Parts: sequence; structure tokens; C-alpha cells
Amino acid sequence: MLEVKHLSYEVTENQETLPIVTDINFTVNDGEMLVITGPNGGGKSTIARLLMGIIKETSGTILLDGEDITALSIDERAKAGIGFAFQQPASFKGMTVRRLLNLAAGKELPEPVSCKLLSSVGLCAKEYLDREVDATLSGGEKKRVEIATVLAKDHKVSVFDEPEAGIDLWSFSMLVKQFEKIHKSKEESLVLISHQERIIRMADRIMVVRDGRVEEIGSRDEILPKLFLEETSCTCMDRMEGR
Repeated sequence: MLEVKHLSYEVTENQETLPIVTDINFTVNDGEMLVITGPNGGGKSTIARLLMGIIKETSGTILLDGEDITALSIDERAKAGIGFAFQQPASFKGMTVRRLLNLAAGKELPEPVSCKLLSSVGLCAKEYLDREVDATLSGGEKKRVEIATVLAKDHKVSVFDEPEAGIDLWSFSMLVKQFEKIHKSKEESLVLISHQERIIRMADRIMVVRDGRVEEIGSRDEILPKLFLEETSCTCMDRMEGR
């Protein structure tokens, strides 16, 4: 179980303190899928980075299976069982896809296993295994490779920051099937940051983040109708105003 208690993050700019996220509280039970959604700029990606330790919280506590991991580094959190996929993956000049998958798995993977991982995210495996993860790959290709690295190892909790961003519809469908497979097994928890309706509908619970705060959190059946009602209302208003 992942537990987040009173998590806040703020930055200082021109001697002024700016709150980014404030007093975030939620849990993710074993085998549960939590989808975090809400307006752009609301703090969703910041929450994801705080979970992985990429940025340091101003205050609050993060517990994994009852153990306080707040002070742990990125590497230590990965060893403890947290996986992470960035919204915009980095490039690694000189690093092949094969090597990156091996590093992510913590061992040398047989080629058929590596190929299966790449195929599961919509990449033709043999064309990519020995390519470098650099600027010769498109943003969507790097995104799919990074998702494959998370799938290469079992985790207690895997965090995906907008996994649908930058990938084509066919690859997205394959990715959804992977999420469904992981969710069905109940062997690890998933935290997905997404605006995509198909992903939101997969959730056990949905958390809406707006202006750096948790606006609402509840079961899919509780939150989903409100999301679509709000979307419909906005669409009607846009039409009325001629937008």
C-alpha cells in the first residue's frame, strides 16, 4: 500500500514563496488502479515526481507498505518497489534500447523477453533493440521505450505520467491492454496521470487535482459522472459563446 500524508511542495522565486501542491492526501491499495486527472498545470506531474523522489517535498510523508520512504533517494525508492515513466522521456546517447531494458530489469534479459516487452508497447522489436535512445528516436518512440523499461521489472507501485502523450492510437490500444493485464493480476498497484477517457474508465478510484490541491477523490462510479457532466457543460458554454 502507498500512503501519502499532507504532502506539499513549494518553490521560492524572487524571494516569494509559491505553493505548487498543498496538503495532498491519498492512499493506493495493493492491486488498485488510481487515476489522477484534472486541468493542465494543476500539479499532477509534481505529485508524480514527489512520489519518485525526483523533487523533494517541502513537507509531508510518503509510506510504502508502512515504511517511511520520504527521505529515500530515487535509486532507493526504485529498489523499494516504485517504478516511474516520465511524460517526456530523456535521451541517452550511446545507450542502446537493449542495454536500457537490461538496466531497468536489473539483469540481462533474453532477447525474446526484450522483444516481447517492445512489442507490448507497439514497437517492432528487432528494429529497435540495437538502436540508441537518442535524438534519432521520435518523442513517441522514446516514450514507448521508457514504458517498456517500467514493464521490464515487477514493482509494488508503478507511476505513469500521461502514458498516452505522444503515441499513436494503435500503440495506445496495446498499452491499455498492458495496463488491463497488470490490473487484472492484482500483483502491483498503478498510479496513472491521464486525461484520456479510456484510461480514466479503467480506474478503481479517481483523484481530481486542481490548483495544487485534491479537489475530489472517490470511486470511479462516484467521480466519473461528474467529470463528464463538467465536460458537457463546458462544451455547451463554448458553443453558446461561439468558441
